[in-house]
Amino acid sequence: MTQYLSFVALAMLLAIAPGPDSLLTLRSTLIGGRRRGAWTVVGILVANVVQGVLAASGLGAILMHAETVFRVIKWAGAAYLAYLGFLAIRAAWRMRKADTPTEAAPMRRSPWLAARQGFLCNITNPKVLAFNIAVLPQFVGEHASVATLLGYAMTLSVVGAVQLGVLVAVAGLATRVLQRITVRRSIEGATGVVMLGFAGALVAES
Repeated sequence: MTQYLSFVALAMLLAIAPGPDSLLTLRSTLIGGRRRGAWTVVGILVANVVQGVLAASGLGAILMHAETVFRVIKWAGAAYLAYLGFLAIRAAWRMRKADTPTEAAPMRRSPWLAARQGFLCNITNPKVLAFNIAVLPQFVGEHASVATLLGYAMTLSVVGAVQLGVLVAVAGLATRVLQRITVRRSIEGATGVVMLGFAGALVAES
């Protein structure tokens, strides 16, 4: 039990650390409201579960050691982060050029689009799979059963989803204030720059 609680504490610390998932969730909530933010979290959770299953079943290790396949995943992840960065910067640019009022309503888009963005942001991030494969055995041992590995992996997914859910709730409280067009433009621009930075880091590691 002590070992499991230590793992939960580690998962909580990792969930707090900023990354592409939390940044995308924050942007989705501030720009599109709590509903869009929540659907983004759903997509991220599903991707986290998939990555956890891959790690627990051993398929993740096979992918990690298949250099060509893992490199393709890295490049796909970098490309998608760059795409998200481009979308955010383009949105900021259009707001700057548009004749808009001081405040604007949240952007209403299909919840499936938000969920898809969340899923792709997480599933194409090779660091998530690498972490599962590298860290889980440290807590459960080399000869742990698939069920035990899966339990730890799902714990990691749930803790991450709860943290993102709290982020959505807190950001939702500030949505009204942050709907000012100048603030929205700043959020989009900053998000775009940071996403491009994450993409560049993945490319550099490749």
